[in-house]
Amino acid sequence: MTVCFDQSVQDPQLVDNKNHCNTHELVLEEGFMVPHHNVGTGGFDAPEINAFGHTFRDYDVESERQKQVEEFYRMNHIYQTYDYVKKMREEYKKLDKLEMSIWECCELLNEVVDESDPDLDEPQIEHLLQTAEAIRKDYPDEDWLHLTALIHDLGKVLLLPRFGELPQWAVVGDTHPLGCAFDDSIVHHKYFKENPDMNNPAYQTKNGIYSEGCGLENVMISWGHDDYMYLVAKENGTTLPQAGLFIIRYHSFYPLHRSGAYKHLMNEEDAENLKWLQIFNKYDLYSKSKVRVDVEKVKPYYMSLIAKYFPEKLRW
Repeated sequence: MTVCFDQSVQDPQLVDNKNHCNTHELVLEEGFMVPHHNVGTGGFDAPEINAFGHTFRDYDVESERQKQVEEFYRMNHIYQTYDYVKKMREEYKKLDKLEMSIWECCELLNEVVDESDPDLDEPQIEHLLQTAEAIRKDYPDEDWLHLTALIHDLGKVLLLPRFGELPQWAVVGDTHPLGCAFDDSIVHHKYFKENPDMNNPAYQTKNGIYSEGCGLENVMISWGHDDYMYLVAKENGTTLPQAGLFIIRYHSFYPLHRSGAYKHLMNEEDAENLKWLQIFNKYDLYSKSKVRVDVEKVKPYYMSLIAKYFPEKLRW
């Protein structure tokens, strides 16, 4: 991505523009270019506090909400095992629950509230549209990214009876690899001591059962809405680019894209896709607010994107 801007920047590395602009490119770590939309005025302005008045992703602040979130992660870390995830992937890859469109699934999400999220207690459809509209403003030409934002959490329908009514710990929350050591950056790491996988020596090293650079495609990640929606999109023949599928599958993998853990398991394609995920993550996290979106006003635009990248009906 090559972007010009006309501000003087002292600290990040400045690169001479090869397109003969009298400006420079802003380069962050790993050489990733930041669009001018987010430099200076007019871009996405991340708030400092969430809808509850707390800093984002603060898992320690005392509140009833935080107690609920911590109990969620206790259950998640005890019961998400390698064998459990393998079983769930095999079961849900059948996509034999029902058939419906993407938008019908969006509307179903009105029934869902994510108990693992310390920043949000609104129905999920509000968050999807807030994220998508924020990205659309700053990246108007990347329509696949707008749609990815709209659908990234649709897998949370696993909480509903017709999809198996899975417990919250099996659907939402941060994700992490199984089959190797649990990194210290994983939220509420202390509860892994009760996970049966801790008794398997093969899972207790940095690489575990994997080889360095094997690619995340070959790594077992804890089961939840991310992996389920990835399976739905892939098996129904979406034409979203690989970066979109990567975002859907790993957007809750905070130990990776927030803390830099497990990068040793990535391959080159993962590294490229991670750049898009890191862009997406800012909008996914910081667009959580009480600002409402006019659903009927934006619906025609997103319906056109759904028709472009997905079949009319999908197996779920």
